[in-house]
Amino acid sequence: MSVESLKIKSAVVDEIKAKLDGAQSAVVIDYMGTTVEQATAMRKALREAGVDYTVYKNTLIARAIEGTEFEGIKDALTGPTALAISKDDAIAPARIINKAIKDTNKMAFKAGIVEGIVYDAEGLKTLAAIPSRNELIAKFMGSIQSPVGKFVRTLAAIADEKAKEA
Repeated sequence: MSVESLKIKSAVVDEIKAKLDGAQSAVVIDYMGTTVEQATAMRKALREAGVDYTVYKNTLIARAIEGTEFEGIKDALTGPTALAISKDDAIAPARIINKAIKDTNKMAFKAGIVEGIVYDAEGLKTLAAIPSRNELIAKFMGSIQSPVGKFVRTLAAIADEKAKEA
């Protein structure tokens, strides 16, 4: 192995470490079987959600996660592997990739770590079903708004009735 090759591998390991530094989640998937169009659409959705998605060699990922909180995904590093990392929304990688898996009937979850907890493929599918923060806020606001709206309409109806009587 040449010195140049070692430098490149070391740079890639450092790149992975930098991406994982401060990350809330890292999801490992088997991406085989997708078409270029499907992969491009998924990458776009991940990028829009602020998720970094990159294909790396398993040995380089293993070196980068050694001694970190992400070491729990080491056993999943077999075969073709892509790594999705999020620093903002911990569940975004699982949610977006799960949608792509359903749409394409290709790819598969291998494992992931979300906020320090290791999940297998089934655990990631369960997490992916959780609505996003914005969806939860919208549902909450809707549930608050509905009774208030009914109350306002009731008061308006009473006021209209009183105006008709007068």
